[in-house]
Amino acid sequence: MEKTIKRIGILTSGGDAPGMNAAVRAVVRTALSCGVECVGIRRGYNGLISGDFIRMDAGSVSHIIEKGGTVLYTARSEEFMTEEGQVKAVATCKLLGLDGVVAIGGDGTFRGALALARHGIPVVGIPATIDNDIGCSQYTIGFDTACNTAVDAIDMLRDTMQSHERCSLVEVMGRQAGYLALYVGIATGATAVLIPERTVDLERDVIEKIRQARLSGRTHYMVVVAEGAGSAFDIAAQIKAGIGLDPRVTVLGHIQRGGSPSSRDRETATRMGYQAVQCLVNGNPNRVIATKDGKVVDIDIEEALTMVKPFPMDRYNVLEAVTSHNH
Repeated sequence: MEKTIKRIGILTSGGDAPGMNAAVRAVVRTALSCGVECVGIRRGYNGLISGDFIRMDAGSVSHIIEKGGTVLYTARSEEFMTEEGQVKAVATCKLLGLDGVVAIGGDGTFRGALALARHGIPVVGIPATIDNDIGCSQYTIGFDTACNTAVDAIDMLRDTMQSHERCSLVEVMGRQAGYLALYVGIATGATAVLIPERTVDLERDVIEKIRQARLSGRTHYMVVVAEGAGSAFDIAAQIKAGIGLDPRVTVLGHIQRGGSPSSRDRETATRMGYQAVQCLVNGNPNRVIATKDGKVVDIDIEEALTMVKPFPMDRYNVLEAVTSHNH
């Protein structure tokens, strides 16, 4: 017989993502409906080490579903990567009487959760990162909102670029992953998209595409660059040297992380938060919540951390097809 879960902790860790608050709300509300108390751990694993917590009830999570960022704050924790730090965090869990911890974040967050699990603390991870680069989950909380934010920004940029017949380079987030850049590139009808999953050939991927667009009668060009594919400023300099255009560079930066979460992110976060609590109360701990073919599922955390998802290169083919001819 599994022991009864009476009290759980919730934390958000790593880079923030819109929809994290919706997940926190769902965990708290679902836990309360199961008669389980909730403790919010502030500032991620740092808070677990230092005992920075707040008791949470239904009121604590009222009107946070529409807020970006995370009400529990987040931080990256160097100390938690050490055995000493982990031992302190486990001591806090025991002191507060936590029967489980729900950790919301990305890959680093899950590695932290796995460390807690190996010290005997039941955990569940919820994937939230705007990069959508978690191997075990087809979708991560925050991706849709970040895409919409970038699309809105690029639509506005295009208005002014058209007026001046200019080339615009927009750098979007994605150090290791091009999901955001590719999705946004297709959604904005970009002239070219550069992603880390594909070795950049400037002549083939940018200059020839601009040339083709010019031959088709277009006089403004939009190039979307994932930060992991190279610096937009460097690429702009190469374009200037190659074909004499003087591109304007916009680095969208942290605005992509902010903003009120989209309906998709709120709804997904809510289903994932519900499922996380179900895993703990039903005696099925040490899982990562994921989406698979539109359904919310849970996967063993050890297995989840070894999973790799194939990058959707078929989307790149779509982009190639719709940008190679006259618009």
